[in-house]
Amino acid sequence: MSGDLAAVWDVALSDGVHRIAFEHGTTTGKRVIYVDGKEVLRRDWMFKLVGKETFAVGKLDAKATINIDAVSGFAYEYTLDINGKSLKKYLENRAKVTSTWLLNLDGMDSRVVLEKDTMDVWCNGQKIETAGEFVDDGTETHFTLGEHNCCVKAVSSGKRRDGLIHTLLVDGAEIAECTE
Repeated sequence: MSGDLAAVWDVALSDGVHRIAFEHGTTTGKRVIYVDGKEVLRRDWMFKLVGKETFAVGKLDAKATINIDAVSGFAYEYTLDINGKSLKKYLENRAKVTSTWLLNLDGMDSRVVLEKDTMDVWCNGQKIETAGEFVDDGTETHFTLGEHNCCVKAVSSGKRRDGLIHTLLVDGAEIAECTE
């Protein structure tokens, strides 16, 4: 990356946390976008200094847009939208539709994400094969991570506003959910 680095964002998606870096040549309009250190878009010698750049992020090709706005003189503001929402709104919504757990298995850090609407489970960027079943107090989604038996239990909170409570069990031990 050159000395024109203008903004960096870390975006948590189901397949992992992606780092987006944006270079902006404020005299030439040059724009370069990197996702996880890999260049995904380059526009050299654009004399249009403001505007938008749209690109895909992650294995599910989330639509990302960097907005470039002039605030005064040669000062610029850079904002990131994911799937049509501001990054802040996207992350607020994401907290409602996913559950995330960070754990260490066999000396390796792992990130497990549950997409509540589809009950898809992701671990370290890979979608995991699961088997679901109905049980007396809700549902259980079973899968394995290495030699470990895992289960996401979904039970009613008893409050309509709170909905279901999702809990990850690894070899029978409950793992605390984290916020991203």
